[in-house]
Amino acid sequence: MSDLSFMEKLMDGVEVELKELGEVSKVLRGKRLTKSQLSEEAKFPVFHGGLEPLGHYTESNRLANSVMIINVGASAGTVGYSWVDFWSSDGCFCLEHNEALNNRFLYFALIGYQSLLRSKVRVAGIPTLDAIVINKLKIPIPCPDNPEKSLAIQAEIVRILDSFTELTAELTAELTARKKQYNYYRDKLLKFEERDVEWKTLGTIATFSQGIQVDVSNQFPEQQEDFVRFLRIVDFVKNDETPRYIKNPGQRYLKGDGELVMIRYGASAAGKVFLKHSGAIANNMFKINLTTDLITTKFLYAFLSLPSIYSNLNSNGGTSTMPAITFGQIGAVNIPIPSLEEQARIVAILDKFDALTNSITEGLPREIELRQKQYEYYRDLLLSFPKPEDEEAA
Repeated sequence: MSDLSFMEKLMDGVEVELKELGEVSKVLRGKRLTKSQLSEEAKFPVFHGGLEPLGHYTESNRLANSVMIINVGASAGTVGYSWVDFWSSDGCFCLEHNEALNNRFLYFALIGYQSLLRSKVRVAGIPTLDAIVINKLKIPIPCPDNPEKSLAIQAEIVRILDSFTELTAELTAELTARKKQYNYYRDKLLKFEERDVEWKTLGTIATFSQGIQVDVSNQFPEQQEDFVRFLRIVDFVKNDETPRYIKNPGQRYLKGDGELVMIRYGASAAGKVFLKHSGAIANNMFKINLTTDLITTKFLYAFLSLPSIYSNLNSNGGTSTMPAITFGQIGAVNIPIPSLEEQARIVAILDKFDALTNSITEGLPREIELRQKQYEYYRDLLLSFPKPEDEEAA
């Protein structure tokens, strides 16, 4: 059955009324708890300023299957849903239950307003979302004069959308399991302390070249003759960043696809290594140039990607808010040198796992992305009710 015929059957003869949220529900303000009142051993999660529990409490003030909207902090405007009883702090609005409104239906309707809610957050001082903004949101109510049929339609829409979210959750859980499996084999394959291999410091098998600083006024969004892509930290840690281009600065600053770079600065980024992309690297990273045939770039990348290596480099980068790794620090890292055959075997195994877990175009991430788009498509379709004739004529 096509989407159109499915919608026609579901909405056949259905009248839909758009009502302000304040007419069909009530915004409930939470109550703040002190840190000393929270306990990880208590039963009920406490929400304040985010969808991750702040802690747990011995009592609840909200029922399961409640819609919540975070109203303070960096997550203000985020819509959430709790399947269990919980405690709502003053940084978490909740919506009062209404017998004529399926709470899960209300949640899906509000998800479509999430960007709008975030845009209405007052940012002076602590980011805050006012209840009046929420009360004015328009909620579609099918068959407002027939509560039984209205709830049946709401329930069917919820069933369809939940089937998509459940599938996405299953795929995400599978991806998490695959990543744990990858990490286990990676750590095992790259553990050489008890194996008979030669070790060398990185500074004896490679040289390091820092990138170039380029003023923003000399960075351009379009490729031009004798221009190359300018590689910034954001280009490595995000997948959707718009590329920038600069005049070719010379071979010294260029990185080819498959050549190894390490980020030098940043509280979370310093010490991370990357192989992807080609272009001129910025001065907050440096290229690692191997000077020996005893080790391959991909094996070195795998070893330097170990959390223990990254953590050690990052923590030794200084105590400021912007840690900086020196050439001396990276040069002192001990690197195992197994045979080239063993390096190739390890890289092949890790590449296979990586393709299943982290690739943009292969494996589970791509499947999750497609399912999420499918869910969003059907959510918008199912909640885009036909307008009443008087509204269309207005």
